[in-house]
Amino acid sequence: MEISKPTLREQFGEIDIYLFDQLLKGRIVPGMRILDAGCGGGRNLIYFLREGYEVFAADADARSVAVVRAMAATLPAANFRVEPVEQMTFDDACADLVISNTVLHFARDDAHFKAMLDGSWRVLKPGGLFFCRLGSTIGVENLVKQIAGRRYWSPDGSERYLVDDALIAMHTERLGAELAEPIKTTVVQNQRAMTTWVMRK
Repeated sequence: MEISKPTLREQFGEIDIYLFDQLLKGRIVPGMRILDAGCGGGRNLIYFLREGYEVFAADADARSVAVVRAMAATLPAANFRVEPVEQMTFDDACADLVISNTVLHFARDDAHFKAMLDGSWRVLKPGGLFFCRLGSTIGVENLVKQIAGRRYWSPDGSERYLVDDALIAMHTERLGAELAEPIKTTVVQNQRAMTTWVMRK
């Protein structure tokens, strides 16, 4: 009797393509502890759960955390916490990989952005990998409209806190981090820009 193989969607779910790229490059390997800071419904965790990684996650939305707990029923419920990323109660330096996928651009202002970033960075082990995707002005500088500070309106109708090259470089240096690879930005049909920021602690 032939055993059916899982489909790509069953195996990887809706994993961010740039996070998948880190898997392909061998930067994420079995045995690593994964912490998704701002996990939402857990779309980036399906592969790691299927492959038996030790997974932790936090999100301010209780319904999202409930979905992730149901997906990860074999792991302790305490691994998945209802709390904002700037106030996570996980131990310092507890994770080999921290995922911050489409989270930081929901910051209210500079102070909130720094608190969210620092809260996510705190739980990363020395030598660990920080994977971040967030909105930016890179490549759409003439298309976005400033609301206040770093909050911008984008042509897709969103209002978000948007970073640029200089801010990324400043925080990378402030954290004492090194870039695992060059900053990459995708401009989505002149509607918005999403930047991939991967750092080593």
